[in-house]
Amino acid sequence: MNWKHKDLLDLDILTAEEIKHILKTAAPMKEILARPNKKLPTLRGKSVVMLFYENSTRTRTSFETAAKILGADTSNIAVAQSSVSKGETLLDTAKTLQAMKVDLVVIRHGSSGAAEFLADELSAGVINGGDGQHAHPTQALLDFFTMQERLGELQGKKIVIVGDVLHSRVVRSNVLGLKKLGAEVVLVGPPTLLPSEMNYLGVKTSYDLDKELPGADAVMALRLQLERQQSGLFPSIREYSRLYGLSLERLKQTGKDTIIMHPGPMNRGVEITSDLADSVQSVIEEQVTNGVAVRMALIYLLIGGTGSVVD
Repeated sequence: MNWKHKDLLDLDILTAEEIKHILKTAAPMKEILARPNKKLPTLRGKSVVMLFYENSTRTRTSFETAAKILGADTSNIAVAQSSVSKGETLLDTAKTLQAMKVDLVVIRHGSSGAAEFLADELSAGVINGGDGQHAHPTQALLDFFTMQERLGELQGKKIVIVGDVLHSRVVRSNVLGLKKLGAEVVLVGPPTLLPSEMNYLGVKTSYDLDKELPGADAVMALRLQLERQQSGLFPSIREYSRLYGLSLERLKQTGKDTIIMHPGPMNRGVEITSDLADSVQSVIEEQVTNGVAVRMALIYLLIGGTGSVVD
């Protein structure tokens, strides 16, 4: 398949075959991660800029690691110490990056649509590392890769996503991709954190986790954004954990060898118990490793000049 996209802003513009192509390309990338010498000359001379307006550990570090393994030069723009703190707009930053002739920009921004705005202004490729409450496509892709490794093809698999759906940019991207791959998706959470408009995505929504667990092949817990507790969106953390927290005992209701996922960072004892997070059912650490492989695949496809899989 010849890769034809300049940017990756969300999964809505990708076909099922294009998603599968990314996952296929990520497989040899993961094999490279296991080598003693992980450095490749593939993207020597290419430049990748990390433009993160929000704090990030996993996403920024995995993108930087991925680019360096492929041989690209990387730069981090520390927004707090940059001209942004002096009033520079995103448009001004885009013009600066354009003048520097960079090849690819990975952006995380607190405003939905920021990645698309940047992509419209740059001739360089843009990857959305998370924008507001809108999208987080690379997290979704690494989730698919992890599920596929454990479950095989996702067609017909039941995936339950539980937690703070309202504020999660991970959810929308996951739903868009999982539906294209033929999975059954159920979103679960308290009424105040599971807006009825999520029905527009064409998936089932529910307020009862125990009712939806039977038959689940994978259950993904979303981070409960504790900073939202002051808004009174749920009675208490204890109440939330009792109704929607995942535990080894609760997972027995699936009746399957269900895998447990979490985009991180976790609030242990709130959305997931420590014994479950560290159990054999958990693939949370695998998600981190797979994140590097998937982001290697995307960087390669966007600026590698070919759509073929790396040898």
